[in-house]
Amino acid sequence: MNTRALAALALSVAFSVLPAAAATPATTLDPVLHASEGWLNGKVDAASLRGQVVVLDVFTFDCINCKHVVPNLKALHGRYPGKVAIVGIHAPETPYEHERANVAANLARQGIVWPVAIDNTFMLWRAYGVDAWPTQLIFDRRGQLRKTIVGEGYDADLDAEIARLLAER
Repeated sequence: MNTRALAALALSVAFSVLPAAAATPATTLDPVLHASEGWLNGKVDAASLRGQVVVLDVFTFDCINCKHVVPNLKALHGRYPGKVAIVGIHAPETPYEHERANVAANLARQGIVWPVAIDNTFMLWRAYGVDAWPTQLIFDRRGQLRKTIVGEGYDADLDAEIARLLAER
C-alpha cells in the first residue's frame, strides 16, 4: 500500500469513530438548554441567554486546534459582557477526555470560565450536526443559528459575525 492510500485509510478510520450527525441539525438553542449529562462552570438556561448573541464552542480539551481558538473566545467573553455569551460543549475524543475531573482540570488550566456542557454521549454533537473539532455555532439574540465555523484560524470571521449580529435590531 502506498503512502497516499495509507493516509486515506487513516483518515477514514479516524472519522469513522465520530458519531453520525443528525439528519436535520438543530437551529435553535433548545438542545443545549436541555443538556442533561452535566455542566462545569455553571449551567445555562433560557433566561441567562435571552437577548444575547450566543457562541456554542464544541471542543475537546486535548485538541490543539481547539486550544488555538480559546484566546479569541476569552477576548470575546471579556469584551461583550451581557451581550455575548460563550457556552462550551465538551465532546471527548479519547477515554482520558471522558473523565469529568480531567475536563475540569483542563478548563482551569486553559482559563475557560464560561459554562461547559459535558457531552460524553455526543447528544449535542449529533443534535447540532457537528463533525469536527473545534466548531463554533453562532446564534443571534433570538436564539436562531446564523453561522457555523469549523476549524481554527477563523477568529476574524467569528468577530465579524458577532459584530454584525450585535448591530442588528
